[in-house]
Amino acid sequence: MAAEKDQQKDAEAEGLSATTLLPKLIPSGVGREWLERRRATIRPWGAFVDQRRFSRPRNLGELCQRLVRNVEYYQSNYVFVFLGLIVYCVATSPMLLVALAVFFGACYILYLRTLQSKFVLFGREVSPAHQYALAGAVSFPFFWLAGAGSAVFWVLGEYRVRVGGGGWVRQCVPKLPIFLQGPPSWSSAPTPPST
Repeated sequence: MAAEKDQQKDAEAEGLSATTLLPKLIPSGVGREWLERRRATIRPWGAFVDQRRFSRPRNLGELCQRLVRNVEYYQSNYVFVFLGLIVYCVATSPMLLVALAVFFGACYILYLRTLQSKFVLFGREVSPAHQYALAGAVSFPFFWLAGAGSAVFWVLGEYRVRVGGGGWVRQCVPKLPIFLQGPPSWSSAPTPPST
């Protein structure tokens, strides 16, 4: 235990967190905590893609049961599959990269401008939400030319195929017997009758 903490401190001293390995660009907050929780609950990729566990379900009931149980069990893996599809889509579309660069560049310029002084447009101070809306409006033509709408729907469709296909052909992970699942939570325990 102490050796692991020493290794973690050494890695953090080098600028790399051994527990998260998340880029420094992701700000600390709700998004980073959510991503860290997903990363902590990821199932082994070998079990996730093991084709020996794939089989055809016998009926519609088994298909639905497999889909629900596998999506619950491999939820974090599916999140990273989704993120991988997004990265693939952006990396293979140069115009989409340009559109994203224009959007984030406009956001950065607005951010720098607000550090110097309040952003005033037509004699009125512009709130940060309206500034980002302005950045979106400026970059909207680039997103439209890049086909961002079709990219979004391609990612969503491909994700549905991956989750649906993998979820219903993979045999269910066996549930643990009741005595191995641990104590019941207090919230689900029945309340004693009042006297």
